[in-house]
Amino acid sequence: MNIQGQPDILSVHRRSFLKNSGLGLGAAALNSMLLSDSSGSSAGVSGLPDLPFKAKRVIFLCMAGGPSHLETFDYKPKLDELHGKPMPESFTKGQPIAQLRGQQLKVQGHMTKFNRHGKSGQLISDYLPWTAKMADDICIINSMLTEQINHDPAHTFMNTGTAISGRPSMGSWINYGLGSESDNLPGFVVLTSVGGRNPQPIASRQWASGFLPGRFQGVEFSSTGDPVNYLNNPGTVTKKNQRHVVDAIKALDDRRNAILNEDDIATRISAYEMAFRMQSSVPELMDFSKEPRHILDMYGAKQGDGTYATNCLLARRLAERGCRFIHLYHRGWDHHGGLEKYMDICCGLTDKPTWALLADLKQRDMLKDTLIVWGGEFGRTPMFQGKGGAGRDHHMKGFSMWLAGGGIKGGTTYGATDELGYNSVDNIVHIRDLHATMLHLMGIDHKKFTYQYQGLDTRLTGVEQAKVVKEIIL
Repeated sequence: MNIQGQPDILSVHRRSFLKNSGLGLGAAALNSMLLSDSSGSSAGVSGLPDLPFKAKRVIFLCMAGGPSHLETFDYKPKLDELHGKPMPESFTKGQPIAQLRGQQLKVQGHMTKFNRHGKSGQLISDYLPWTAKMADDICIINSMLTEQINHDPAHTFMNTGTAISGRPSMGSWINYGLGSESDNLPGFVVLTSVGGRNPQPIASRQWASGFLPGRFQGVEFSSTGDPVNYLNNPGTVTKKNQRHVVDAIKALDDRRNAILNEDDIATRISAYEMAFRMQSSVPELMDFSKEPRHILDMYGAKQGDGTYATNCLLARRLAERGCRFIHLYHRGWDHHGGLEKYMDICCGLTDKPTWALLADLKQRDMLKDTLIVWGGEFGRTPMFQGKGGAGRDHHMKGFSMWLAGGGIKGGTTYGATDELGYNSVDNIVHIRDLHATMLHLMGIDHKKFTYQYQGLDTRLTGVEQAKVVKEIIL
């Protein structure tokens, strides 16, 4: 203020610059990437982990679109017996149905065979020959339950524990609670690939931080072209000059933050610093030139091709560099029709790379403290749907996922659906139970892990009952 009590023009301009220019620079530098504190890796919330932990990191392999549990892990002889006959009304009456609502419902038998694999004798379909090789390493859950029947809200529910948009994702929760183990890479990274039928879009809010500080949101890396937009300097900008700019803006933001102590300022500061460090770390991450040929062949990976195979190799490289949560989406599992054809395609693109990821982590002694989660946002109906050949509709009452590593009992099958694979009936695992179990394996008590939002202590598992599935833990 000046002596007349009027605002000083220079002061106003300075405030505007401090408030606005930093955010703009951060967005240009790393495309809204926000993470960790300005000193590099973050220690997370004080006092965490508060339980003995078995997993240090999570790799979530999302088969986006909803893979059929009835063509992967959930064998039902009765389904084949009733093939082509009317679906018993006792299963479907009053039940939520997606696109088959109002249509005549007929039973669709299995479109593949199942066999027992490994010493454990786990039942796995012939669509997944490479997954079958790791039968003794995985725990198959055949009793999953969600509350949303359409893709986007179902992804939202899987990722945040609620269908309400704008809530923090599980990756953000874990990144916030435990922090990053890397100085030069984000604590939460997202990679996407596509191949199959009807690849549904995945909105970036699926890895948003919601009401948590913005620096904990997921950062999407592209496996083709530049991995992060605006990461590299124009040819006329030297590293030294960039360092001067970053330091100057940081000093200004530090000065403002000393007065206002706003989280968005700390977020911007960390964004500048991380963007600067990533200019060296990300190109090294994406460079496969030092990977042995047999490793590349094992995954079927090729640098820059954007495939799920390449993303699996990147997931391993991120894991060994300290990334806390790595989320892979493969879009193409929405098989309303042509299920046999598109299961061949989707499994052909994902089955061997998934096996390679587990095998690679295992040989590096990393699987024991890396939790792997595989599955989609829901399952598929036992009823026939014919959009270009036999297929199945969306289904939320029972489906399959599997977990491995990070303290999970391998070679086990947990839970069951009814005789037609419609309802989860035995040892039901709700999405909130999955989240509680993941947090437990990371050393976090889900009941105590909260963040105050709008006057309430809010948590990933919400206010509804959620349980840790201790039966599947070593």
